[in-house]
Amino acid sequence: MTDGAGGNGAQPAQEQSTAELVRQASEQVSRLVRSELALARAELAQRGRRAGAGAGLFGTGGLLLLYGLGVLVIAAVAGLATVLAVWLAALLVGVGLLVLAGLLALAGRGQLRRAQSKPSLAQSVREDVAAVTTAVRERSRP
Repeated sequence: MTDGAGGNGAQPAQEQSTAELVRQASEQVSRLVRSELALARAELAQRGRRAGAGAGLFGTGGLLLLYGLGVLVIAAVAGLATVLAVWLAALLVGVGLLVLAGLLALAGRGQLRRAQSKPSLAQSVREDVAAVTTAVRERSRP
């Protein structure tokens, strides 16, 4: 093919045929698409982990809310009635558990928002395609 250049695509652009340039562009686009797909898989896996953690925190908050309702009943009957009025003791315990459940729900919502706040993969692919298209057009000019 070449006279000592090794024949591995190391020729200057002026000496390469159109077919060779098209083959190289095809290989580069194929490599780019495979890389973008691998990146997409990694990003989706990370988002899934964050979303799972957020959903778990939401679930924990909901479970604590249910336990809080049970504790409200027990607290009214158990021992707080000896120090305060029954209704005031139950109200204090209930409000404390509701505050804790709210904090956990807010933490879960924050996790879910972070999982969704990454830049769009589609936008990244569009930028890559535009860069390749521009490079091919510039190379094809005389």
